[in-house]
Amino acid sequence: MERISWHQYFMAQSHLLALRSTCTRLMVGATIVRDKRIIAGGYNGSISGGKHCIDEGCYVIDNHCVRTIHAEMNALLQCAKFGVPTAGSEMYVTHFPCLNCCKAIIQAGIKKMYFATEYKNNPYAIELFEQAGIEVEQVELEEMILDTQNQEKLTFTANLLSQLEKLGLEEKELQTLKEKANKLYTSS
Repeated sequence: MERISWHQYFMAQSHLLALRSTCTRLMVGATIVRDKRIIAGGYNGSISGGKHCIDEGCYVIDNHCVRTIHAEMNALLQCAKFGVPTAGSEMYVTHFPCLNCCKAIIQAGIKKMYFATEYKNNPYAIELFEQAGIEVEQVELEEMILDTQNQEKLTFTANLLSQLEKLGLEEKELQTLKEKANKLYTSS
C-alpha cells in the first residue's frame, strides 16, 4: 500500500477537526504544521463553555454568526495559549480563510497556507497574502485515499454491474445504477 502525501495527511486532519464544529452554517477545520509535525488544530465553534449554535441557533449580525470563533483563529489562539511559536509554520484549512483570518494568519508569521475548498475568496485577502509573500495553494482532500479498501469496493461494484448487464438488466436501469455508483466513488 502506498502512503498518503503529507498534504493529504494534514488536510485530512483539518477535515477531521471540522467534524467537531458546532456551527450549523459551515463546518471548518484548521491544522498548523511545522517541520511536518502538527503543532495546533482548531475548528469553528463558540467560546469554551459558551452557548453553541447547534444548541441555541446562530447569533447572526450583518449576515455573520458572531457566536463562533473561526477554525483558523482557534488554532492560532491554541498556540498563543500554550506558548507555541507559529512563525515559519504552515496552515491547512478546509475552506479559504475570511479576511480577518487572513490578516491573523499573516500576523502570526504563517509562511504557507493550504485550503481544500474555495469559499467566498475575498480578493483583498488574496492581495494581502501576496503582499506578505505567503504561498497559498489549493489542496483538495482526496477522500478515496482514506479508504483502505477502496480498490476492492471499486472492483466489486464494477463486477456486480457487469453481471447485471450480462443477466439482461434493462439499459436505462443499468445506466441509473452506474451513475449512482459513480457518485459514490467520486469526490463531492
